[in-house]
Amino acid sequence: MPQPSRLDDPLYASAAWARYWRLMRGMAVFTLLCIAIALGILYYLHGFVSIHMYIATAAGVAFALMLMAGLMGLVFLSSGSGHDESIDDPISRTINPDE
Repeated sequence: MPQPSRLDDPLYASAAWARYWRLMRGMAVFTLLCIAIALGILYYLHGFVSIHMYIATAAGVAFALMLMAGLMGLVFLSSGSGHDESIDDPISRTINPDE
């Protein structure tokens, strides 16, 4: 039988989601800093090439960093709240780890 998740408690869930969104805001600031550094390096090495290259570079850096932050934040939220342990895994009961 699955155990209840701590995310089922509205008070704990609101605190956990607030922590997640605080992490995302911090990563958004960090992403803006990384975009500025990447565009600065690009301009230093190649000068002004094309506005499309700068837009693509900024979009690629932003997409990669924010996707990584979002997915890792959800992993930390799920693991830290005990949500991972609240599932019912029928396969783990049939597998003997000593075999």
